Amino acid sequence: MTEAMHQVLIIEDEPAIRAVLRVLLEAEGYRCIEADSAQRAEIETRSHKPDLLLVDLGLPDGDGLTVIRRVRAWSPVPIVVLSARTMEEQKIAALDAGADDFVTKPFSAPELLARLRAALRRNVRSAQQDSVLQLGALRVDLARRESSGPAGELHLTPLEYRVLECLTRHLGSIVMQRQLIREVWGPEREDDSRSLRVCIKNLRGKLEPDPREPRYLITETGLGYRLRADEEPS
Repeated sequence: MTEAMHQVLIIEDEPAIRAVLRVLLEAEGYRCIEADSAQRAEIETRSHKPDLLLVDLGLPDGDGLTVIRRVRAWSPVPIVVLSARTMEEQKIAALDAGADDFVTKPFSAPELLARLRAALRRNVRSAQQDSVLQLGALRVDLARRESSGPAGELHLTPLEYRVLECLTRHLGSIVMQRQLIREVWGPEREDDSRSLRVCIKNLRGKLEPDPREPRYLITETGLGYRLRADEEPS
């Protein structure tokens, strides 16, 4: 993927700074969308699914940290903070909230562009590393949305692929039920555990040698689910 294909959401309440950032990024081949408030940032993130967020921490209707936490609850999108806040504890708070990097204002254009490229590269490498699952005789390619086994092609629905993608990002670890629902269905469906249970049941029917005794899609009672692949140690 080249920079020309990347879409960046600029979250900044100062029109002049947004204009400078847009000119800088578009000159490098990025596509830009803008948000001037925390509320608008969440709307644009959900509607456009940008490849990277460039976030100012001082927004008129809230703190950028809140935006980062809310987005990070359902999306792994790279987040780079661009802020005039220079205190070490403020940088730590942003990184702890889920930001990938922190650039201070006033900023150097070459440095900012280098930080964005690095964040995007890390995200692409992570996606590539986690894109193929080997589950016994079955092979699931999440990037290509292709699955196959001894009997040939295996059909998974887009919803089932999204559930697997979320579990794969945390391979071997427990993913809380509400986190899964937020990432796949959205926060407005957070209490809809039935849809998740139905999806997991259908996935087991397609992927497990014996769906009654799951080997790969493990239920962690009272918590959520855990995905195990054959490459993972028992």
